[in-house]
Amino acid sequence: MEVRNYLNTAIFYALVIFLVSFLMSLSSMLLRHRFVNPQENAKWQEEIRRWNSDRERAKKTNDKKLNAQLRKQEKRITQMQSKMLKGQLVILVVTIVLFWIVWSILGSYVMDKIVAYTPFYFPLMTMNSTPPYQISLFVWYLICSFFSSTLLQHVFGMTLGMGLPQTTK
Repeated sequence: MEVRNYLNTAIFYALVIFLVSFLMSLSSMLLRHRFVNPQENAKWQEEIRRWNSDRERAKKTNDKKLNAQLRKQEKRITQMQSKMLKGQLVILVVTIVLFWIVWSILGSYVMDKIVAYTPFYFPLMTMNSTPPYQISLFVWYLICSFFSSTLLQHVFGMTLGMGLPQTTK
């Protein structure tokens, strides 16, 4: 079989989409690694959580002394929250732009192609109800994306959130 015939098969498209989803997940992880310091973020999140619980306690007990202390810390807490939000927004915007560009290109080449098959019928996932069950580009990309991002999270030691990974004692 010629190379041209291999380039027009479902396995080729499935591998290309997996590679694209892997590269997208990798770029997202690298952006998070570049713009977010997990140790610093975890420390800030804990401090903000303590401040919020103290604020709730001060409201319930009507503690004027604690309220005054919390008001002094409010500016610093707001600055921490805005720094955390800024890092997350940079990552979000860059990821969305990159995702839009990649999907524009990928969709124009692969949208009408069969990208993968499954041996079982899955409602809402498969495109037809008779074997071989075809999987759409969108569903296959989601499957690949979940797999590759989970794999990369373990490699980088990151979590879905912005803090440190949970450790068991």
